[in-house]
Amino acid sequence: MNIISLFSGCGGMDLGFHRAGFNPVWANDNSPSVWETYIRNFPDCTFDKRSLTNIQGKDIPKNIVGVIGGPPCQSWSNAGNGKGFEDSRGKLFIDFIRIIEEKQPLFFVAENVQGLLSKRNEEALSKIKDSLRNAGEGYNLSVELVNSADYGVPQIRKRVFFVGYRKDTNLEFKFPNPLSTNRTVRDAIWDLKDTALPGMTKSGNVSNKDKCKFPNHEYWVGSYSYIFMSRNRVLSWDSQSYTTQASGRQTSIHPSAPKMEKVEKDVMRFAKGKEHLYRRLSVRECARIQTFPDDFIFYYNGNLNTGYKMIGNAVPVDLSYEIAKVIHADLYKSMQRSKTISDLKNWEQIILDSRQPVRV
Repeated sequence: MNIISLFSGCGGMDLGFHRAGFNPVWANDNSPSVWETYIRNFPDCTFDKRSLTNIQGKDIPKNIVGVIGGPPCQSWSNAGNGKGFEDSRGKLFIDFIRIIEEKQPLFFVAENVQGLLSKRNEEALSKIKDSLRNAGEGYNLSVELVNSADYGVPQIRKRVFFVGYRKDTNLEFKFPNPLSTNRTVRDAIWDLKDTALPGMTKSGNVSNKDKCKFPNHEYWVGSYSYIFMSRNRVLSWDSQSYTTQASGRQTSIHPSAPKMEKVEKDVMRFAKGKEHLYRRLSVRECARIQTFPDDFIFYYNGNLNTGYKMIGNAVPVDLSYEIAKVIHADLYKSMQRSKTISDLKNWEQIILDSRQPVRV
């Protein structure tokens, strides 16, 4: 089943959908920092580097069953500027909807931050929902706040998902039930604990990437901000991780260190005499917590923070996979029920189109 990806980033959502049986044939992101990583990990997928604002439906392949993506979230974030549609990044959600209107896929999936559900964004959220429901000939829309920790990801990460099925499929998406077991930080990164290398020189360049036992297993070194030191940032081996940040400097502390000590309100410190035990997670450890496999390599051309940013902005692979599995099963069930219906615009043939896997 061929799909396209918008605001693809490094490809976390795409990889999850690929594992579930979908074939990303065309992807788009205009951020140069992700280009090499995506292209090398999805070599059979056509990658368009333009801003989505400059892309029309005719530029995108025909015979696709789905559109997936994560429109920029800074405008809706609780920590962002709060401008929503007034911010050019917020308006890109409208472009996402425009492509759905032009391509009329059988389904779409959009992911965004929890802040989109806040009171200040009520009007914008209502507009987004209405626009998605009424795109083209209409979609049955499902919206839910999802915690990745419920779906095999060793990380507490809450994001809003919009999933729509074209109305003529007679489908309504039901979010999967949480898995019966939760993965922990120990499950994800225990075997990496003794092999990480410092990844920054005083000049800020990557220094040890060619010496790492595991790819990208280097960590950011340097000072900590007063905001970072306002609370405990040390992970626990037997719990889920805090939300993975899109910043090397703000990355959580490896669980081998003791918990930080409280000095006063909003002021913490590293345990005296044990300061040497504190280090940030490596890029690879962050990738493991986001459930990327070790053979998914991140390319950041000497800028270590770019590696952290790509991973922190990604949709966790295993969460994407759980959602994609449901969609894949729904489409095939509906196809079997709808064989005699003539007004489905040949979508059965679209589904049965090329399903050659992407090499990752």
